[in-house]
Amino acid sequence: MRVALGVSYNGQAYQGWQSQPSGQTVQDRLEAALSRFATEPVHTLCAGRTDAGVHGLMQVVHFDAPVQRPAASWVRGTNAFLPSDIAVQWAHAVPDGFHARASATARRYAYVLLQSPVRPSVEAGRVGWVFQPLDGDAMRAAAAQLLGEHDFTSFRAAACQALSPIKTMQRIDITQQVLSAGSTGMNIPVCYWRFEFEANAFLHHMIRNIMGCLVAIGRGSQSVCWMGEVLQARSRQVAAPTFAPDGLYFLGPVYDPTWGLPERTPAFDWLP
Repeated sequence: MRVALGVSYNGQAYQGWQSQPSGQTVQDRLEAALSRFATEPVHTLCAGRTDAGVHGLMQVVHFDAPVQRPAASWVRGTNAFLPSDIAVQWAHAVPDGFHARASATARRYAYVLLQSPVRPSVEAGRVGWVFQPLDGDAMRAAAAQLLGEHDFTSFRAAACQALSPIKTMQRIDITQQVLSAGSTGMNIPVCYWRFEFEANAFLHHMIRNIMGCLVAIGRGSQSVCWMGEVLQARSRQVAAPTFAPDGLYFLGPVYDPTWGLPERTPAFDWLP
């Protein structure tokens, strides 16, 4: 029986998703828990790998179960062996033709950015941070230049193993949630910015490199048209530095509804 799982995790303590010799990855912890519950080795394939420090709200994995268990048992039983910062949100039996990565038609990410004169404390590791006010209209105009099919080489990490830099960006939404007008003596509104990205696929560090450019434009150190110039240059050397992983969340893949899998998990709802 092939089983698909929706998994959420806080990535702060892990060296990314993909299994490594250190064993300190989300995949290593998940497979260890699954194997303990099934009492046989279990190996998973995921919808999209995440880097060290990046979080997942609905990572989807599949595996061929060595034993028969009800879907609810895969959730409760696996969670019993997982650390507190990783949790299986749902489990579904799927046809043998389902593949967590190959069956996905798109992938979604969100970046949560705190704009504040004071660095984050309780949100440390879970949000990015800027201390300058950002221009939302400028960032939206810049982001619009990335929509559609493009060569995203300028936003690609040197270690990227993708066969092609050509991807289709389907959606970028930028919203702001104002928390306060700023502390006395500091005329900087405190707010959360939420950037949502949806594309058929993403390159290694692609979103974090785009975020670096959007923030540079938002704070006025680069013009709106600079984003198009960076895109057309097809050179990582002309783009902004890679932004921090702290505020990046994998929202999950998009599948054809015929697979019958959830589109979101309860973990979605705590994000600003």
